[in-house]
Amino acid sequence: MEESAPDRVAGDDVVVVAPEAPTDVLEPTDFDTMRVGYGLHERLDVADLHGGWLPLFTDWLDEAGRRGVREPNAMVLGTVADGRPSTRTVLCKGADEEGVTFFTTTTSRKGAQLAASGFASVTFPWLVAERQVHMEGPCHRMSRVDSLAYWRTRPRGSQVAAWASEQSRQVGSVAELEARFAEAERRFAGYEEIPMPDRWGGYRLEPERVEFWQGGRDRFHDRVECRLDGGRWAVARLQP
Repeated sequence: MEESAPDRVAGDDVVVVAPEAPTDVLEPTDFDTMRVGYGLHERLDVADLHGGWLPLFTDWLDEAGRRGVREPNAMVLGTVADGRPSTRTVLCKGADEEGVTFFTTTTSRKGAQLAASGFASVTFPWLVAERQVHMEGPCHRMSRVDSLAYWRTRPRGSQVAAWASEQSRQVGSVAELEARFAEAERRFAGYEEIPMPDRWGGYRLEPERVEFWQGGRDRFHDRVECRLDGGRWAVARLQP
């Protein structure tokens, strides 16, 4: 009779056959080989932020694009529900003195978490440029009028996808997912303009804290914080 387990019984003795060690385990030394150095830039000057966070953010965003960062407007959005943090990457679609904006399905997981807490964080990780910007603050739904203005600029395929997907909900298969898209295409085939779904819209994060990080030699990085205090931005250097 064949053995059904890796233990072999011989008389009263049990011989344990150890499973083979996995070959794809990363050891600490493997991560050490991934280490890179920093030092592209001169020290960040705190005076660059006395006019608020937006001018320097805009300069860094532009430079990230020039240095080859793909989609430099991509930002990691952090939300919280029931004390549990959650992150994902979304695209920033606007930045002004009031904050940064993005658009998504409002009934998605992140939409539900934003509705529950009303706060969020975003981080722009421009690794090629050795810089990142982090923002924290209240995050609220934009008006339908403002959301519709952006909706009308979206490619038609993206509009179809917004109708086809109930974002964050489970789906049985790829075939079912593609069938949903095909059905949405048929539904709006005769429409010159596809209407905006009720479950889709924009959010604006209104930063109360903005931190600029810049890589430094020997991991002695630059960190400068802008914090909203009584309607004005207070600037301070942080230790790395």
